[in-house]
Amino acid sequence: MKDKLFGMTLQQLKAVAKQLGLPGFVATQIADWLYKKQITSIEQMSNLSLKARNLLSENYDLGLEAPIKEQVSKDGTKKYLYPAKAGKFIETAFIPDEHRATLCVSSQVGCKMGCLFCMTGKQGFQGHLSVGEILNQLHSLPEREQITNMVYMGMGEPFDNLENVLTSLEILTSPWGYAMSSKRITVSSIGIIPGMKEFLHRSGCHLAISLHTPFDDERKQLMPIQNVYPIKDVLAEIRTYPLEPQRRISFEYIMFKGVNDTPRHVRELIRILSGIECRINLIRFHPIPGTPLEGSDEATIAQFNQALNQKGIITTTRASRGLDIYAACGMLSTKELVKKDEVD
Repeated sequence: MKDKLFGMTLQQLKAVAKQLGLPGFVATQIADWLYKKQITSIEQMSNLSLKARNLLSENYDLGLEAPIKEQVSKDGTKKYLYPAKAGKFIETAFIPDEHRATLCVSSQVGCKMGCLFCMTGKQGFQGHLSVGEILNQLHSLPEREQITNMVYMGMGEPFDNLENVLTSLEILTSPWGYAMSSKRITVSSIGIIPGMKEFLHRSGCHLAISLHTPFDDERKQLMPIQNVYPIKDVLAEIRTYPLEPQRRISFEYIMFKGVNDTPRHVRELIRILSGIECRINLIRFHPIPGTPLEGSDEATIAQFNQALNQKGIITTTRASRGLDIYAACGMLSTKELVKKDEVD
């Protein structure tokens, strides 16, 4: 199989040009075609010489893949299914709002982390996405030109696929790439400390940490990663890092009925987050197959939100989107995998 051009950095493209005996400036031309224009073949790179295009076509594929399935919610949310490794699938969610359009991308096929509330984790880990596969979710999206913000909150744990995620962020934010502002991109992690440190050092994008409870024993039951990287160590590392102006740390907090939604949890959240300039995003939980968890009721969520805001922690409750198309990560790809297994 040929290597794919899409997903290469400018430095890597310069190496390609050198290897093929082409002038160095060709790398910048290729990057422009790959990331700023909508092409479907190497032959369309019209300002490259015929020799250059032939050499590239002989040795490389473009590496773009269109989505194979689309679901549209009555609220405008769309979920796309993309092909991935060896007959597997990944999901991408397009979430339009009044003044923005957010794209939620995946970083892995399946996930190793085994969180109790996550459908993707129930698939198990099936592979890392390449840089090109991560970026393809934006580039091949029908609504590509509408996107204002991106979040790495889809399938997988971004810091378990660290180098590919960081390279994708480099391409997204570089002037020779998509030239997006890093302040419009958020990467969410369950708190893999080595990866988080690298991310904070090498990227200017926002960080979101999946918290879900401030208590160690409860977090271990919800998220096995707590046994390896306790939340107190994650917070200690965040406290040591000087954040640049406009860079944001947020904490994701799914509300589970009778599990993490009491005044006791509010008090402990205030205690452990003391001194960290941050915000909390409360998320409604919509049950998935195979989990005993239930979502908190609306009154409880509202009280929880108010209590945190009154104590000086900026807290918002995220609107539920795409419920009628099962927009929770992993639902669509799991269905597709089951269907494929039945056919096979």
